[in-house]
Amino acid sequence: MPQEQSSQDFLDRLAGLRDRVVTMRAGDIAANPALADELLRQIDDMAQASAKADGAAPRPADNGIAQLSGIGPDATDDLGQTRLPQGVAPYDETVSSERITAIGDLYYIYQHEKIGVFRVIRKLKELFNAGAVRLSDGPGAFKLYQFDRRDVLRYTLNERLSAYRRAFGYGGATVMPNATPNRDFHPLFAHFVNQVAIFWRDKRISDVIRERAFDPSFGSIAIVRRAGLDLRNNLKFTSYGHINVMRVEVMQLLDDAWEILGSDDVKRLFGVTEAWDVVEEVLVRYYNERLVTSPRQRMAVAGREVLRWLAQPHIMKMQRVPFESLLLQIAEFSEEWLTSAQSLGLARRGANERVLPWDSNGSIEATAPRARGGVPGRNGIAKVNGMGNARARVQLRAKRQTVRA
Repeated sequence: MPQEQSSQDFLDRLAGLRDRVVTMRAGDIAANPALADELLRQIDDMAQASAKADGAAPRPADNGIAQLSGIGPDATDDLGQTRLPQGVAPYDETVSSERITAIGDLYYIYQHEKIGVFRVIRKLKELFNAGAVRLSDGPGAFKLYQFDRRDVLRYTLNERLSAYRRAFGYGGATVMPNATPNRDFHPLFAHFVNQVAIFWRDKRISDVIRERAFDPSFGSIAIVRRAGLDLRNNLKFTSYGHINVMRVEVMQLLDDAWEILGSDDVKRLFGVTEAWDVVEEVLVRYYNERLVTSPRQRMAVAGREVLRWLAQPHIMKMQRVPFESLLLQIAEFSEEWLTSAQSLGLARRGANERVLPWDSNGSIEATAPRARGGVPGRNGIAKVNGMGNARARVQLRAKRQTVRA
């Protein structure tokens, strides 16, 4: 059973051990900075093992309250002899990887919905049923018929839009009763991607300036971990419900749509050679839209990979070398997502903003005419009591980006 005095003595001895080890191996650490991280990691593992053993020790029947209060045979007049628990389980330790992975797939689906893949299929169905296009008995025409017949078995468009709003806060669809839009997703996601990109840019700069650079100022894993944990915690509570089943069904729907778009008779109809060309041709010809196919598709792929990485326990790594090695998996995806989103005006590179301000009321609703406590200024930027213009500008920009996304 851990006691107050023994716990304090252990912490003092642990600090002395760290100091002595670092002092004795100072020369080796100067030549190999990674050695300090490994030595301190081993000492931390010892401390965690000791804390775990103390937590597993049997506790008294009254949890030590009689000893602390001076009542009964176990009473003590020395505070150092009283029971001192080590704390509770860390909050960020548990997460369902399946649910976060489902969110990643739903994000992939959402971006293809924004591109207009399903609208293109609906337009082809309309033209096919009206006999307005030269489709009759080819593979694309038959698959288009089957696609239409199965429509009653699928989630509707309104249900999909409602799911996007609940999971990501995107769009203006009405969410189902007892559900709330996830208004914090886009700022948190863009913040995490930004921190990953900044981390690797700092790392590359340090490698160029100094060989084997290990200064924490050149890429802080703590900032990246905190941004990732904030995002993962946000997704933990928005991934319940029918999200998992819906993403399986709609991924099948997207695959069926792609078979139609890639059919030879459909491609010949528009004089193109690829399914993506069919999508763009229909969007331009029948909807007169400005094409965002390339950046949106890359946002879909890169965003899904980032969220899939976050579903795994990689973000919980405390040591620099393992964390960097695992983070490398999404380094290029983060840069690619950020560049694509920046080209669409949905995100920006925050090289100087390392911390995302917490504001529970300022994450999503871009339709609000004025910022909280302020009045509209030039270009819609709020002026709050003559101060905080930069903060109001950041909030308003985040709101607009989220709705546009």
